[in-house]
Amino acid sequence: MPLVDPLPADSDAEVAELAKFFNETLGFCPNSVLTMMRRPAIAKAFIGLNVAVMQNQGRVTSALKRLIGYVSSHATGCRYCQAHTIRAAERYGAEATQMEHVWEFRSHPAFSEAERVALEFAVAASQVPNAVEPGLHARLREHWDDGEIVEILGVIALFGYLNRWNDSMATTLEEGAEASGRQWLAHEGWTRGKHV
Repeated sequence: MPLVDPLPADSDAEVAELAKFFNETLGFCPNSVLTMMRRPAIAKAFIGLNVAVMQNQGRVTSALKRLIGYVSSHATGCRYCQAHTIRAAERYGAEATQMEHVWEFRSHPAFSEAERVALEFAVAASQVPNAVEPGLHARLREHWDDGEIVEILGVIALFGYLNRWNDSMATTLEEGAEASGRQWLAHEGWTRGKHV
């Protein structure tokens, strides 16, 4: 049972309009946003940040951003965000082999060196305490420019917020996200956990 129940999607007209962004990414407005709607300024600010961070600027593709979000969410243990990010990765055209082998990213041929270091950065940056070392900085700079590194870390930081929000709230997982979690993550031991 969630700590705070989500509001109906039409509770705040301005937030509801902004939240249409999620119909593209997930196919529904997430319960996390519907809970944030109890304080519309928080919901609006979050949606604005989400849109800015997830906007495709070039080489850090929409699919890769969602895989980065998944790896970050897995590292922190948020099953709600794991299901959401793998669903969005699928919707944004991530290769099935990458979704099936995401935890083999360090060696699986489906991943480029640039993708490997971005995902490694996601794991290290999501740890508490932070595990990003100077050697990882150097590896990132071999493959990504400053703007791209900002995009990658933006995704990791965004999901740091979401992981804490959803795990602390025990946000109820939506049916579509649960189906994606079962399809792509169950073989890794994924369950909805507290998000019932």
